[in-house]
Amino acid sequence: MLLAIDCGNTNTMFSILDGDTTIATWRTSTEWQRTADQYYVWLSSLMRFQNLDVHIDEVIVSSTVPRVVFNLRVLSDRYFNCRPLVVGKSDCALPKEPRVDAGTAVGPDRLVNTAGAFDRHGGNLIVVDFGTATTFDVVDDDGAYIGGVIAPGVNLSLEALHNAAAALPHVDISKPQAVIGTNTVACMQSGVFWGYIGLVREICARIKAERGREMKVISTGGLAPLFQQSEALFDAFEDDLTMHGLTVIHRFNKDIA
Repeated sequence: MLLAIDCGNTNTMFSILDGDTTIATWRTSTEWQRTADQYYVWLSSLMRFQNLDVHIDEVIVSSTVPRVVFNLRVLSDRYFNCRPLVVGKSDCALPKEPRVDAGTAVGPDRLVNTAGAFDRHGGNLIVVDFGTATTFDVVDDDGAYIGGVIAPGVNLSLEALHNAAAALPHVDISKPQAVIGTNTVACMQSGVFWGYIGLVREICARIKAERGREMKVISTGGLAPLFQQSEALFDAFEDDLTMHGLTVIHRFNKDIA
């Protein structure tokens, strides 16, 4: 079975997959100091808790935190007796190579989202990922990543407001009842929520205009459901897009081996 690992700036997700079927998924905080042994103790404990008796013999990793990759490689080698595929490394082929400026390193998460979105929706896409950063990935008609946009993440913006302005509290993001807030928390929530609605709408509109064609807009990431319910911004929401993209890339590498 395949162990797919998606390591983001904030959280790391582990999924065990049998083909396209997800057996189990767990999430932990991303900490580069965590050793391979610690990963295995945590992972094996969760497997026992769910009475999972599975044999993991393949591993694929996508990581936006380079320092984490070494211990994930050790985890794969020591406990699963296999060499992991690491997205973005030379020995991990992509269904379509990105078309960007020479020398540009594209984030593995963006490559994986591109592969997963193209597999499910075809080409001419904008993939909006609400993570630590809010990213916009542009997918060409043949499935190649051709560039995009990076904006501060929603929670990052709220945290910056709280840290930079002594009088402003820490608040959770939610859809406000009205645009005009009548207290500090409501004002902050309105500014962030409607601000990001405007940001997504404007950036997507400008991408479509620059490309001169109609494009599907796909949302993913932890806060995507919050924005999915408003303003008809997206054509589809994919809660497992990154994991699906990892299976697509893994399958592609097996097919060409």
